Parts: sequence; structure tokens; C-alpha cells
Amino acid sequence: MIKAVIIDDEPTLQDVNKQLLAEYFPEIKVVGIANSVNSAVDTISRNQPDLVLLDIAIQEGTGFEVLQKLRPYTFKVVFITGFDSYAIKAIKYSALDYILKPVNEIEFQHAIKRAVNEIKTKSDTSIQSDILMESFKKETQSKKLVLKTTESLNIVDIADILYCQSDNSYTTFYLTGNEKITVSKSIKEYDELLNEYNFFRTHQSYLVNLNFIKKVDKSDGGFVIMKNKKEIPVSIRQKKSLIKRLSYL
Repeated sequence: MIKAVIIDDEPTLQDVNKQLLAEYFPEIKVVGIANSVNSAVDTISRNQPDLVLLDIAIQEGTGFEVLQKLRPYTFKVVFITGFDSYAIKAIKYSALDYILKPVNEIEFQHAIKRAVNEIKTKSDTSIQSDILMESFKKETQSKKLVLKTTESLNIVDIADILYCQSDNSYTTFYLTGNEKITVSKSIKEYDELLNEYNFFRTHQSYLVNLNFIKKVDKSDGGFVIMKNKKEIPVSIRQKKSLIKRLSYL
């Protein structure tokens, strides 16, 4: 039996989460519910759950503060949040799971299934938690990115990423030192995360680090040459925006 605690300050959503767990995951038992930072810390400490469904915006503060007070912790966390861009970015940088409000049953099932699998295989998520807390404490996005593959967690410096290449729902990261890492997430998600770090979507299939561009071919449907001599295509509609971005570096 897997023990779970639900942390949410909306009674209706507490009930929704509890009902979805009961319907789709009979092996999970809800052993506690809380709605504030202090009550969450107390409930988790008393019940020692395996899984915590944690809302970001709760009474007295945030779900991040709950985790900060409980460190080091071994339970798995699935975040539940509204469209809070900072919170979502912090979670994405650490490659931890989250569910958006209003809760979608399919997304809920996928997130909980992944958490249950990590609990059963005793996966260590402490590195991801450290990245999350680093982002929270600085109140800015971390300059490191967790790339999660089926075999490992890779913590990379964003400054070491040359470019990313899309292959349907997979994205391959090409790093300095001829290293490459492939993850099962779309390039669109990383485009949103890395845009503020001088990354630019030159083409539907490519996201490049502008700091590593050596030369730009200005012909229609041209390309850029990276410092590692790789040629990256540039779509016609992106050419003007790319040159403008480069002028501000």
C-alpha cells in the first residue's frame, strides 16, 4: 500500500484529487489532507507518506516552502498548480512532475503513474529536488537544466548547450565536448525554457544557442554555422528575427 497526502487549500480540489486516486489507483491510500504550510508540514511529518500531491499556492505561503521545511525528504512529489509561469518553470528545470489546474484526468493518471513507478523502483529524486530548491531560493530560474532519460539524470550547464534538435516528440541536446543527450520531450517546451538564455528557434527542428553561432548565411532559406562547424538550417520567416537578435548580443 502506498500512502499519500494531499496538500491543497481548495476543498473542492481536495475532493477531486482524492476521488481520482480512489478511482484509478486503489493501491494508494490517502492518509492526510492539509491546506496551509504549517498544517502540511505537520501532516507529512506525522504520516510519513510515500507520495505528496502538492499545490503551489496554499495558505501561509507556497508548496516550495513546505518542501524547504521538510528537507531532506524521501517522498515523491507531484505538483498541482495554476498557470504560474515562474512555478512551472522552476518545476520544469528540475524535471519533476506537475499537473495543471483545472485537473485533467488523463494528465493526472500519467503523472501519478510515473510517481508510483518511481516509488516502486526506489528512484532517487534528491538531485532534482536540489535543483528545484536552488531555483526557489534564488527567485530566478536556475542556470542548470536537468535532462531526464530512461537511464539517468543529467545535470547540464545551460551555457554548455550548443543546440537542440527535434525528432517528433524527442529532443537531442548537443553539448560542448561532443556530448549529446536525448530526452522524450518536445523541443517546444525547451524553446520556452531557454529563450531568455539567448536561445533561438531557427527552424521547426532546431533551437540554437546564439553564443555559439560563428557565421550567418543571409540567402533565403539559409543556415548558420556553429563554432563546432555544424550547419543549422534557418527558415525564411525566422531569418530577419535571428539577425535582429544577434545584433543585441
